[in-house]
Amino acid sequence: MGKDKVVELGLDTFGDVTETRDGELVSQAQAIRDVIAEGVLADEVGVDFFGVGEHHRADFAVSSPEMVLASIASSTERIKLGSAVTVLSSDDPVRVYQRFATLDAASNGRAEVILGRGSFTESFPLFGFDLALYDELFEEKLELFVELMKEQEVTWSGSTRASLSGQRVFPTTESGSLNAWVGVGGSPESVVRAANYGLPLVLAIIGGDPRRFAPYIELYRRALAEFGHPALPIAVHSPGYVGESDEQAREELWPYYKEGRDRVGASRGWPPVTRAQFDQEVSAGGSLYVGSAETVAAKIARTVAALDIDRFDMKYSAGRLPHESLMRNIELYGTEVVPMVREILATESELLAS
Repeated sequence: MGKDKVVELGLDTFGDVTETRDGELVSQAQAIRDVIAEGVLADEVGVDFFGVGEHHRADFAVSSPEMVLASIASSTERIKLGSAVTVLSSDDPVRVYQRFATLDAASNGRAEVILGRGSFTESFPLFGFDLALYDELFEEKLELFVELMKEQEVTWSGSTRASLSGQRVFPTTESGSLNAWVGVGGSPESVVRAANYGLPLVLAIIGGDPRRFAPYIELYRRALAEFGHPALPIAVHSPGYVGESDEQAREELWPYYKEGRDRVGASRGWPPVTRAQFDQEVSAGGSLYVGSAETVAAKIARTVAALDIDRFDMKYSAGRLPHESLMRNIELYGTEVVPMVREILATESELLAS
């Protein structure tokens, strides 16, 4: 990567329902208020982007990211605000565009939408969509969303929603289009699809050595060129936790990481995660960015340089990990990790990438 390249450093949360210090779960309403406070703090400490996920289940409080982001927008002026992700397959592209265009207006152009399939399927039966149409729903709705991004009259037809014939969608954005990305888990088909539509790419890397995703990034850039699109931004989303020391961060995170991972895994047939697996992911060759500010910054810088990406978003929430711990995590990330990463990349990027 070039020394003059400016890399953005963001934070993501899924709006987990957290515990108090006494081990009691907070209400979903309190969890939402806590996410708003976390987003405001992220802006205050210099983080570039704040992403909020969409879920429709009891252990995550946020089903409408744009509403939470609008609340954060009212108390911030600089930070970019987006979803992580918006489950387009079980939503209506027109309404998604309208809601995020409204957020874009309220935030003075800081809105982003990351479109994806999502890692959970509760929204499909909730909104009356057939999981058998999983691929068709996303493909058609993404196609329509790209047409909506032109902010002109739209004529479109498909099998998953009513057709449009020369219709406009409002509000429009002041810039002329919404800032939209596609979030993928690493399948070649998903990467090529994002390139085909000329949309920036977010890679969710939640296991294994991040460098193993380099072929997907190369595929995306090659596909962009073949489809006649210019170079576009690429981001990576990975979980992490910053503490006062490596030992403190790992010991504090581990029980919450295990509880959350096993809770989700139980519904997917995954075996319980072991401490050895956790330690492997925390190591230099894994995808958990956990430790002191120095350790986390060095690992992020290695990933950015090795993959030549434009943004790194750390998912700072971890199951029931208390709000107070998340606030300290955000503070350390913004005040210590972010400047360290920038310094390392400015002085050592070529060495890191080798």
